[in-house]
Amino acid sequence: MSATTDPRPLVGEPLALDLLNTRWMRDGSVQDLLSSPRGLAVWLGSAGLGERFEANPITLLHTKIARDALHAVVDGSLAQGAEDLDLVLDQGRIRATVTAEGPGEIPEFEDPRWGPGWLAARNYLELLSTAPDRIRRCAHDACILHFLDTSRNGTRRWCSMASCGNRAKASRHYARANPRNA
Repeated sequence: MSATTDPRPLVGEPLALDLLNTRWMRDGSVQDLLSSPRGLAVWLGSAGLGERFEANPITLLHTKIARDALHAVVDGSLAQGAEDLDLVLDQGRIRATVTAEGPGEIPEFEDPRWGPGWLAARNYLELLSTAPDRIRRCAHDACILHFLDTSRNGTRRWCSMASCGNRAKASRHYARANPRNA
């Protein structure tokens, strides 16, 4: 696997959800892109962070801690996972700045190896403040992917209609067509 090949079935979600999606199901078993620094390099490149952060064992550990904290608040509850997410958020801060282009923000880290995980945690806060009801987990029972529902009416249910949506439709059709086998 080269640093440019991302094997995940869903990419391009907001950073917090993209980090959660470094775990996915394939043939009934969980795949984990963050099983090595090499996989971290793939994710960093896919997320546009490859030039800013080094894929090393410590960055990998910190990023996995952030992913676990995000998992706790997204798939559990804010009350249960807030403390863990706050521990990640304590690793960085935003410095307000002004440039020739106007106002800006610069993330700062005492230890830059927390950077990718901190940015994902910060992105989750942004999602919570702008569209908390649009953060979704795929409705397919065998899928663990997450997405931001950007549909006009907010009724998207599947990470991908081409995979999970079609599997669900096919299952319902089979159950109707073969009631004894369902």
